[in-house]
Amino acid sequence: MANLELYRVFYTVAKCGSLTKAAEQLYISQPAVSQSIKQLENQLGVSLFNRNHKGMELSAQGGKLIFARVEEALRLFDESEALLTQMKTSATGNIRIGASDTIFEYFLADKIVEFHEKFPAIKIELISGITPETIDDLKTEKCDVAFVNLPIEVDEDLILKGNCMRLNDVFVAGEKFKELSEKTQPISALKGYPLIMLDEKTVARRSLDHYLKNLGVTLTPSIEIESWDLMKRLATRGMGIGVIPREYATKAIERGELFEIKTDPALPPRSVGMLLPKNRTSPFALRAFLQLFDLEI
Repeated sequence: MANLELYRVFYTVAKCGSLTKAAEQLYISQPAVSQSIKQLENQLGVSLFNRNHKGMELSAQGGKLIFARVEEALRLFDESEALLTQMKTSATGNIRIGASDTIFEYFLADKIVEFHEKFPAIKIELISGITPETIDDLKTEKCDVAFVNLPIEVDEDLILKGNCMRLNDVFVAGEKFKELSEKTQPISALKGYPLIMLDEKTVARRSLDHYLKNLGVTLTPSIEIESWDLMKRLATRGMGIGVIPREYATKAIERGELFEIKTDPALPPRSVGMLLPKNRTSPFALRAFLQLFDLEI
């Protein structure tokens, strides 16, 4: 297998006509230059240079035969690298990302920062909404890619890439109901407490209601809201018991502001998925953004 750096050393020695001058240009030691030439000669099975009192001279049956092609190959390689570097720093366009505020905060924020550092000239537009709104935005071409809470209904116009982020729903409460966190509670036992849940039009709430229905349990919320952050505040202040992905409440739990209430059975895990339109051409900005995710796109 060709080693590009060995050929770069060969080319530099040929241009300089000296191991010492080549070492200076390459910022490596003279013995390292000499060793690289010997390694390349061993790989090719020919002598590339004639060594004389004037320095290093290309051999007729070795170095002279390949010099022009090596020079051209290195030029093409350097041009390719320069092109990619220029594309990263000067690539333009825009990308519109749809997701909920929570998904932006807990999952996408770092990815967006990383993307902006690679492609500073690309405009990023964040379109916030709950999952049904985000899906509608994607289908009506108001955004280019959507990140949504799963599960969702199958849609033949969309491509779903699941498991971008795993979510484990748990019951949480503040100091007022801390005693419930001291042992595992039957889910049905929570009927007697004030409950804080997301609005019933959200995917998370519908998923919870479906699961509880299969258990034959009905939990009626005292407060319905549309924000996980508001749920955390209200639960912390003793307004009731919330239902939230543990991943979104980790810091509050670690600080002792919220306490996880383990239940029997535990709530099933969910995930965040990526949605793409099925028959829409992906511009460069979108393709570059999608490469940040460890998914088969």
